[in-house]
Amino acid sequence: MDSSIMTLKYTDQATKQMLQNLVDRKIKFERLKQFHILLLWISVFYSFTCLYLMYNHILKPYSYSFAHIFSIIVGENRHLFFLFIAIAAFGATKVLYEKKEKAEKEYHELRCEIIDRSKDLWKNEAWISRNVIFEMMKAKYNINLYHESK
Repeated sequence: MDSSIMTLKYTDQATKQMLQNLVDRKIKFERLKQFHILLLWISVFYSFTCLYLMYNHILKPYSYSFAHIFSIIVGENRHLFFLFIAIAAFGATKVLYEKKEKAEKEYHELRCEIIDRSKDLWKNEAWISRNVIFEMMKAKYNINLYHESK
């Protein structure tokens, strides 16, 4: 458990664990988001590079016959290999996007649950000091516990 969460006053162990789970899900979501963007850019640049090279080495010299272009692309394994890598990169990007969306949904649901249950989690004098906890979560982890909107 993170040291700043462990040292919170007026917070019981279950609430601290919920806050730690929220931080873990936020980190997971941010990591998947960054990896998705990186893989998307790699896929786009790789595809444009492949298309540019195919245009210059196959389409330009043999533009007089579609059948000849098709036979060159299918006839050499390396051309098909590069095309399949581009397709696989976009497929991996799609899978990673779905994982990112699932992680965001889990993070947002837990954040909304903490917001909804804040009256039960912090009672009496802890209710007055919950503002300190919310400010710490916003400042250190960029997690807004004041409102449910994203």
